[in-house]
Amino acid sequence: MISQTVEYALRTVCFLASQSPAAQTTSRIAAATKVPQAYLSKVIQNLNRAGVLRSQRGVRGGISLVKTPAELTLLEVVNAVDPLPRIRTCPLQLAGHGTRLCPLHRRLDNAMAAMEEAFRTTTLAEILADPSLSTPLCDVPPRLPNP
Repeated sequence: MISQTVEYALRTVCFLASQSPAAQTTSRIAAATKVPQAYLSKVIQNLNRAGVLRSQRGVRGGISLVKTPAELTLLEVVNAVDPLPRIRTCPLQLAGHGTRLCPLHRRLDNAMAAMEEAFRTTTLAEILADPSLSTPLCDVPPRLPNP
């Protein structure tokens, strides 16, 4: 499955997308997403480094998405913090297998490929527009005014 870091990154970008284009503080993001602030700082740093988020210091500063929610895919977020592991060669390093995966490892890689494709074809805007009665990944409060 996906790591806790990916879960936290997805919560973060979903919240930012719901508040887009307004920048948000780390403390607001942590409170809204229920991500521990120290861990969130690490996640934000990775997302910033990958070009998913931008951060600006100062009175009008904060953290915001680089792309619009309609342009940003879940796969970009996942790849920024913890890319999905693909099986390219035999994990047991069996010489006879090489890149010819056994049925088990081929099916495991196929499952990861399917997840990768689902994330590649899903944008944040689609997640937020889903008609579910639940909010995505976290309680997203109504749009907050910037101080």
